[in-house]
Amino acid sequence: MPRVWHVPVHDATRVRDVRVAAEEAAGRAGLDEQRRAACALVATELATNLLKHAKAGEVVVDVVDPAVLPEGRPGRAVQITALDHGPGIADVAGAFEDGFTTGGSLGAGLGTCRRIADAFGLHSVVGRGTVAVARVGPATAGLVPEEDPSRSLGVRAGGINVPFAGAELSGDAWSWVRSGDRVTLMLADGLGHGAEAARASDAAVEELRHCARLPPSELLQRLHTALSGTRGAAVAAVQLDTWTGRLRFAGIGNVTARLRDGGRWRTLLSRPGIVGAHRPRTVREDEVAWTPESLLILHTDGLSSRWTPPADTGVPPADPAVTAAVAVRDAGSAARPVRDDTAVAVLANVPEASS
Repeated sequence: MPRVWHVPVHDATRVRDVRVAAEEAAGRAGLDEQRRAACALVATELATNLLKHAKAGEVVVDVVDPAVLPEGRPGRAVQITALDHGPGIADVAGAFEDGFTTGGSLGAGLGTCRRIADAFGLHSVVGRGTVAVARVGPATAGLVPEEDPSRSLGVRAGGINVPFAGAELSGDAWSWVRSGDRVTLMLADGLGHGAEAARASDAAVEELRHCARLPPSELLQRLHTALSGTRGAAVAAVQLDTWTGRLRFAGIGNVTARLRDGGRWRTLLSRPGIVGAHRPRTVREDEVAWTPESLLILHTDGLSSRWTPPADTGVPPADPAVTAAVAVRDAGSAARPVRDDTAVAVLANVPEASS
């Protein structure tokens, strides 16, 4: 089962833990020695930045699907996410300049991290803190940039998965697949915590990869059979037809879907039940328009169902993984402790500047 590394960074000893986590993740992703070294460098720099500028924070290391999808089954990448509630960065552009280094670090700076990673996103607001997300994939990944709209069909996806209480396995999982002009994004929340919950959500991801063209309601039927030998899971699935600009949604259980529709957020409703255990006789499937301003957020119950995305979510357009990480960072604090595995997956349009 896939592992997620969640490392609180509160002193210098945890910087090494972050580096080791990145190296282990790179090994599981099958990256070569050069790309493993890139993972280690980026992870060390981001963890050191947390101590230098925010005094503390957390790093999440995961092996994820690429932000854009070619046809077929693509290779996976190591995603390194640093989150903090620190003072924020007043001069974000300056932070990327060569020579802007962090004391006690390798001296690489965020600019070098951005160059050696296949994708690097940063969100920082003075007084609210900073989120940085880097992805490092196979050596061949750099031949076709992630932002190439010919690969992404004009959309991209990303997410973050934080296991509850520092566990090695998360009962949540997200993934997406492509079939022609259609992309399907799924988020699963295995019942409970730990290895058995992870086994259920992992089974959902594996089955998704065999059902790329099925509409969401039919996909949930297939998943119900595939998860019958597990605890079961709450699952939400959306399929976007990029040719017609139509989005279809279906969900069972307590995975929440939020769609930005014009200037407001609307909730796409799931049916009660547990995929693999108690599936309703009929599964409602909603169909809505997907516009250039659309943004979709799926989240498990690590975020409250009453959570509503702030008005500035994804504005200006950001890496979807950054948008997801900001949601997790802002929803969890000492005043609002998280009581479950937490996963957020985001589907967004490719910014016009990348087209």
